[in-house]
This record gives sequence, C-alpha cells and structure tokens, in this order.
Amino acid sequence: MPELPEVETYVRELEPILYGRTVTGVRVRWARTIAEPDATTFAERMIGQRFTSFKRRGKYMLLGLESGDTLIVHLRMTGHLFIQDANVEPDKHTHVIFDLDDNRRLHYQDSRKFGRMWLVADPEQVLHKLGPEPLSEQFGIQDFADRLRKRNVSIKTLLLDQTIVAGIGNIYADEALFAARLHPRRTGGNLTLPEIECLHTAIRTILQNAILLNGSSLGTSKVQNYLRPSGEPGGFQDQHNVYQRTGQLCLQCGELIERIVLGQRSTHFCATCQK
Repeated sequence: MPELPEVETYVRELEPILYGRTVTGVRVRWARTIAEPDATTFAERMIGQRFTSFKRRGKYMLLGLESGDTLIVHLRMTGHLFIQDANVEPDKHTHVIFDLDDNRRLHYQDSRKFGRMWLVADPEQVLHKLGPEPLSEQFGIQDFADRLRKRNVSIKTLLLDQTIVAGIGNIYADEALFAARLHPRRTGGNLTLPEIECLHTAIRTILQNAILLNGSSLGTSKVQNYLRPSGEPGGFQDQHNVYQRTGQLCLQCGELIERIVLGQRSTHFCATCQK
C-alpha cells in the first residue's frame, strides 16, 4: 500500500508535470472509484479545471484546482497514477482517465479497485479525523506520548491508527519499530518516555530516508504496491531491515526475521533485536 513516502513522491513528481494543465475531458470507467460526488457530476465538474497546487496529508494526495476545489486521491492498496500520451490505450485496470490540454492523459490504474477520489470544496470534510503529520512540528514527543498513554493495544496496531499519526502503514511501522528496538507486541501504555522518544526519532528518520529514495516498490510483475508516475520503482525497498524479510537473516544480529499477525496485519521483526 502506498504510504507517506510514496504519496509524497507522487505529489513532488506530479507537480512539474501537471502544474498549470487544464482538464479537457474525463472518463470514469469504474464509478465506485469516485467517493464524492457521484461519478457523472465528478466528470462534469472536473472538465475545465486547472491544476494549481500539490500537497499531501497522511496518505492522501491533495491536488488543488484554480476554482478552489480540491481533487483528493487515496491510492489504497494498488492504485497508481501515470502520465501517458493521448494515443496510449488504457488497460483493463485503468478506471479514471483525465484528458489534459497538452495532448497527454492522466491515468488512474488500480487492479484491486480499492482506491478512491473526492472532488470537494473543503478537504477537511474528508481529512478531519487524521492525526498529526509525523514530519511536522505538530508531531511532538509529549503529544505522541499522550496519544499512546493508557492504550492497552500493541504499538504496531497503534502506529497504523491514522488518528494517532497520519501516513504510516505496514511497511514503515515495521521498519520504525525495528530502528527503535521495540517489539511490535508491546502495548502503547507500557512504553517508557525514553522508548517513545526513540520511536519518535525512528519514525521521522525512516520516513525521511524513504522519501529521499522515492518510496518502496514491492510485489510481483503483475501487482505492484507502488510505482512512481514515470512507471519507475522506488528504491527504499533495498533498505528494509525486516519488512517482508521473513526467514532471512537479520542484518544486525544474524538471527532469522520472524512474522506474526497483529490486528489482522502481517508484522515482521527480529526477536533478538526487538525484545
């Protein structure tokens, strides 16, 4: 699933391509991709819109339009956005096509059809429940500790809770917990303040490094969790210490990486480094 580093890469790489471009036509081939408004109204309102700003909130892309509306995109598990020439035929997994005024198209492709789009005047009606951005000043250590305090839930599950901190998913939760040397089964309320400080630093460091390497691309040739707008993969998957390395040797201690399920999510860790 594209997480904060992958979505940040999308926003940064789409901006020089889409800035100032006007949408001249829209085709919605899978109506449920459009969460708000209905698909027909969405297509009608998008025509003539000009892209003017590019931001991210958690795992959501916020593509600002000259009218004041915002196109919000959440890629979920297998969503991708690609720029294609107008003569490139969309494949069967392409569910929304935006015609642009430079004879190119923006394709939204999603093999599992979980991704969603919103066209709204106020993004907060979609984003209001999100917690702080982990790379912002609002993500303070004391506030983070307060959000974890008295929570009798595994720290891995809490890191996936978007109301506690926005943008972290399975990949970066596992990697941050490894970097902080915390076992994923530890409960939030059981962590000491020094441990929370260490985790806070690990989260920020891991996310910053992943952004520098344009995110993590994982999966098979048929189903990729993420590819950049150019179709190229990210590079941070080569830096993973534990995520999807079950049965491989820990790069720090040499013991085998283990996998368990917490909150119905695969969780990868080293039992020696993360006691």
